[in-house]
Amino acid sequence: MALACAPVHAEPVSPNESRIAAYDPVDARHLTLRVYSAAMAREITVEVQRPADTSRPRPVLYLLNGADGGEGTANWDHRAPQALEFLAGKDVNVVQPIGGFTSYYTDWRAPDPALGVIKWKTFLTEELPPLIDSALGANGFNAIAGLSTSGTSVLQLAIAKPGLYRSVASYSGCAQISDPLGYAFVNLVLEQGPGDSMNMYGPLGDPMWAANDPYVHADRLRGVDLYISNGSGLPGPHDVLDGPYSLPGFDGLAHQLTVGGVLEAATDYCSRNLQARLTALGIPATYDFHPVGTHSWGYWHDALINSWPVLARGLDSR
Repeated sequence: MALACAPVHAEPVSPNESRIAAYDPVDARHLTLRVYSAAMAREITVEVQRPADTSRPRPVLYLLNGADGGEGTANWDHRAPQALEFLAGKDVNVVQPIGGFTSYYTDWRAPDPALGVIKWKTFLTEELPPLIDSALGANGFNAIAGLSTSGTSVLQLAIAKPGLYRSVASYSGCAQISDPLGYAFVNLVLEQGPGDSMNMYGPLGDPMWAANDPYVHADRLRGVDLYISNGSGLPGPHDVLDGPYSLPGFDGLAHQLTVGGVLEAATDYCSRNLQARLTALGIPATYDFHPVGTHSWGYWHDALINSWPVLARGLDSR
């Protein structure tokens, strides 16, 4: 199908028969894909922003959302559109999967009665990238960035498929998931949805927790361009009543300051522990820690823009 944002190559199929089921052009720079995941036996919505110049193959930046998977308005398009406007000036395809509510973008050990079969790691390492490369005529250079829960996922994905994601940006993520504190943090997030963490990695102490813990396997991040950011949990410049990045009203701001403050303080603990671990291993990374900032979109917008030089290195872009 010819699109305004062509070239797009029709009918790519991944090795396990996953495929792009439909293209929906939005405008000259944007399209929505419906991608059939054979691993999950369902279609996944994928939003794409094309570079202005598609005259030669360009790299791909995968942007992941938080615990709600970007469904509704809790995604980069609605909550931090200025970040996408910033990326629109770069020679990069921006790919944003929508879905994965409280899934941690991982492969769950068992189907969940509420969430079904969850195989996001397979989707993001085996199924989607070859489809995107073929459909968009990409050059094979990939980076990935994620916030909150997906700040954990992006590190897991880089470890799971060495060489696929050459640069990784984790904003307010918790790498440490297999110790009692990290396990409790993951379960706190999963309790916001209908899924059961027993179907994800099993009970505390199950080997699957350590097998998927980026802190435990931090040595496998060697050679990846890394950017790690976090706030402290204390109120900062984006925590104002009815601000552009604030939850609406007094109740929204109160939630951002209290719940958002606690969550950010927890991920700050994780991020600093990851820094110590990477430093001990002699693995370089760029750290962007701030004395203020809650677990909210204004700070993730800032972090994405600040992380661009690191992401660009892995993308061999500018």
